[in-house]
Amino acid sequence: MENEPLLMIPGPVPVPEKVRMAMLRQAINHRGPEFGSIYAESVRVLKDLFHTGNELFILSGSGTAAMEAAIGNFGRDRRIVSLVNGKFGERMGKIGQRYGDVTVIQSDWGAPLDLEGLERALEEGAELVTLVHNETSSGIKNPAAAVGKLTRKHGALFVMDGITSIGGDLVDVDAWGVDVAFVGSQKCLAAPPGLSAVSVSKKAWERLSEKRPYYLDLAAYRKSAANSPMETPYTPAVPLFLALREALAIVEREGLEKRIGRHRRLAEAVRAAVAAWGLPMFPRLDPLHEYSNTVTAVAIPDGVNEKVLRATVKGFGIEIAGGQDQLKGRIFRIGHMGAVSAPEILATISAVEFALGKAGWKTRESGVSAACRVLG
Repeated sequence: MENEPLLMIPGPVPVPEKVRMAMLRQAINHRGPEFGSIYAESVRVLKDLFHTGNELFILSGSGTAAMEAAIGNFGRDRRIVSLVNGKFGERMGKIGQRYGDVTVIQSDWGAPLDLEGLERALEEGAELVTLVHNETSSGIKNPAAAVGKLTRKHGALFVMDGITSIGGDLVDVDAWGVDVAFVGSQKCLAAPPGLSAVSVSKKAWERLSEKRPYYLDLAAYRKSAANSPMETPYTPAVPLFLALREALAIVEREGLEKRIGRHRRLAEAVRAAVAAWGLPMFPRLDPLHEYSNTVTAVAIPDGVNEKVLRATVKGFGIEIAGGQDQLKGRIFRIGHMGAVSAPEILATISAVEFALGKAGWKTRESGVSAACRVLG
């Protein structure tokens, strides 16, 4: 629609018109067969995106609700280890402190995780490990498979935040040994905010906490999902379920392999532009860690004001993100997840390139040309 901003942030993302239109229809009975069919069909597609045969439930709540459901149902009074190298890993640790005994294994934001520290904690009896797979606050993708291997070795539960990777990057919940995984609707799925989905392994069910949250009690979700038709325990956000079903239909039509490939190609194009500008990527990598394929975090050069940079880009109708908490003023972030493709990426790169020049930064070469070489 006219004058709508182009959101190139790490979520929410642009929502396809067909998905938006799905929310405009009249309400339906959330205890009836039509809703049950919508719920069941959405679960079927989500299981494919998670690569899991585990039970999966859709919650009326954002990704943070799923985060709390995961920890609140399985971490009560347990020894929890939270791996942290960004804001959302930190959030997992803070939620864990509400329920269990938390050890935070802290790395600098955007730096590799301390897996040796994790193994020591597991040897000392840690019972549950939390990990953010794709840390959008710092633009780093963490080694979920390696964390899962260590966690399985010591018999602990593995809780993984896949909010910004599931549906846009390779996630293999079963192969990685993830016991509880979750995604948010407004990221790679390109649906509106307000829903999340949680998968739960057999091992996790065997360790279900006796005292659990009320609204986010996954045992209640399990019981209701077993009904015919499939139900949620409490009144769901029906219009959002309708939108999610349409978004997942789009995902399925594209095909997961092609969708992942598109996200990776867009990420490579943005990184090529960053290199052409002569700017450093923010994350520090090792052989196990990678750059995020759904958001790019770029270090801001001396003399460039991050707020002015973003305001200039916004003047073209495009929104990019700045840094959070201690990274405010130190980085800017370009999201490339969901339904976006080459035109949106090239428009964003062009606007950022102009804003950098206006701020006095002399780019080495054209970022637009560099991105085009990747996308062409």
